[in-house]
Amino acid sequence: MGVALVTGASRGIGSASAVALALNGFDVAVAARTVLEGDGVDDSDKRGRRLPGSLESTAGRIEAAGQRALTVRMDLLERRSLHSAVEVVLERFGRIDVLVNNAVHTGPGSMTQIVDLTIPMLEEKMEANAVAPMVLIKLVLPGMLEQGSGTIINVTSPVAENDPPAPAGSGGWGLAYAMSKGALHRVAGILAVELGSRGICAFNLDPGFVVTERMAIVQKEHGLGGYQGAPPSVPGAVVAWLATQATGAAAEFNGRTVRAQKLALELGLHPDWR
Repeated sequence: MGVALVTGASRGIGSASAVALALNGFDVAVAARTVLEGDGVDDSDKRGRRLPGSLESTAGRIEAAGQRALTVRMDLLERRSLHSAVEVVLERFGRIDVLVNNAVHTGPGSMTQIVDLTIPMLEEKMEANAVAPMVLIKLVLPGMLEQGSGTIINVTSPVAENDPPAPAGSGGWGLAYAMSKGALHRVAGILAVELGSRGICAFNLDPGFVVTERMAIVQKEHGLGGYQGAPPSVPGAVVAWLATQATGAAAEFNGRTVRAQKLALELGLHPDWR
């Protein structure tokens, strides 16, 4: 099918998306900070809580699916690592057909209320969640335009479009996270308008509430215990469908937001998890 680059692929939605792409015939390059199992740390936890998942584990599942895997260390706040990640993938695989911008900044600020939010916190969140994905898009676009096709999937969030039902820490979320995801949310539509005629398909993927490894741990800490979530394999299945059907059944969604859980149920892309 081609080559995909998935960011934030050491666990959660990124890992599930990478495996789903492999099961649909893609060779997959996976990028994140956690390369080896046991090295994952929750940045939102002052105690340095360990998180399961790693690029090596995801790569093992890709290879078990019969596809080639490439692990690349990448940090959203290290601009050089973004450039080197794309360079390594192009050197190894020769092309990038699909970019999945899934990685997200998990450090301070996501659940911080406005009175406590510092401008440096806001700037870091915007750099990681909005600017870094655009850097990657700019790096892969030349090759996609040259080959006349390419798919970009930006994992967005309901916070990009909605106000929280309560303050951060009491069932809601912070402004910095919402602003950063809101900025990324605007990209797909403009990509489709400007470059759709040149073979570029761009989608916002709204995964809904997903119980990732990290979310399963912190859900109750932030007053989110009342939300029923889907497993990461649900948005993963939709990522694979968008990638394989970008110029087919998914073409009608070019430039639009795809609600992963709704679409997965409507098209039978994943067994009902509810």
